[in-house]
Amino acid sequence: MRLEIKDLRVHYGKIEAIKGVSVVVNQGEIVTLIGANGAGKTTILKTISGLRNVSSGDISFDGTSINKVPAHERVDLGISQVPEGRGIFPGMTVLENLEMGKFNRKDRKAEMDEDLDRVYTLFPRLKERTSQAGGTLSGGEQQMLAMGRALMARPKVLLLDEPSMGLAPQMIANIFRIITEINKQGVTILLVEQNAQQALQRAHRAYILETGNVTKEAAASDLLNDPAVREAYLGTGAH
Repeated sequence: MRLEIKDLRVHYGKIEAIKGVSVVVNQGEIVTLIGANGAGKTTILKTISGLRNVSSGDISFDGTSINKVPAHERVDLGISQVPEGRGIFPGMTVLENLEMGKFNRKDRKAEMDEDLDRVYTLFPRLKERTSQAGGTLSGGEQQMLAMGRALMARPKVLLLDEPSMGLAPQMIANIFRIITEINKQGVTILLVEQNAQQALQRAHRAYILETGNVTKEAAASDLLNDPAVREAYLGTGAH
């Protein structure tokens, strides 16, 4: 499995939001995109998912271009996104939300039950709230539900958009611990995250994005110790 973005350009009307970005995500990696608000991180994830059109450049998955593949078929290929703001169905129960994640799947019920057990093992809080309406959950629980729903599609690569947004510090630590566990179970992850410290501690590699351009790419541990990165994104370093 390899997700590769080559010289990607994406427009909103006449405004070029992504200006020739190239990113590679190899099987088994956690790769993170770091950048300020408006840098284009979410746009890249939406374009990979098929929710934004490619202006030029190419997105390939498993060696095949997916530029023209409709969004729902990308889920079938093994690409699942957990959107910014979670996007759960508030009137549906926890179980019904999770079942929406396997909407496209054609495999046997036993395999789907196995995946549900896996989600409940990762997120015991969800199992306790199986029949509770999604909208009544806390922010952290809703984030768990959104991640669990995406995992029910049995993805090869999971796109995570700001999973820690609006969460208490303890819950943020818990979410990142679970992200690492999901990766250990064989799911490749492309992570967009404002909490650069947590993201760089968990990721294998990272790209710094500024106004639609990649300005730096390196091992996450190297960027974590880079004075310029620390000052710009981690609030530490020389002033």
